[in-house]
Amino acid sequence: MSTLFNRIKTAGFLLLPVFFIMACATSADKIPADLSPAELIQRAQEASDHNRYRVALQYYQVLLDRNQDSMDMVCTGEYEIAFIHYKQKKYSQAKEQFHALLERYDTPDAELLPPQFKRLATIVLDRIAEKEKPFKLFGKK
Repeated sequence: MSTLFNRIKTAGFLLLPVFFIMACATSADKIPADLSPAELIQRAQEASDHNRYRVALQYYQVLLDRNQDSMDMVCTGEYEIAFIHYKQKKYSQAKEQFHALLERYDTPDAELLPPQFKRLATIVLDRIAEKEKPFKLFGKK
């Protein structure tokens, strides 16, 4: 019996590094330098659709880092990062990020920004406010 236990224990110790390496390899996606903004967004959305939020956030952060001169891409990245935090129920973080995005629309250059993100951020902030309302168990008071 102890021989079988020793074999199982040895096999476990040998396989543990393999599982660790596989986990790291799948989670540490290297983002190629030649990806276009559209490809970064597509890969981020695919990761988000599969609940791989950490990977999606990496792609959106790279989108921001590589496209600081494009307000369309900046607004896209900022909105999507905030929305991922909303999906993760990190409401205070999402609210901060949505409010920071909305501040961009309170500038003289607001007409140059993509209008959809202002509207979408407002909608999600309203949803967060609804979720944060106290739950009433027995009707109105």
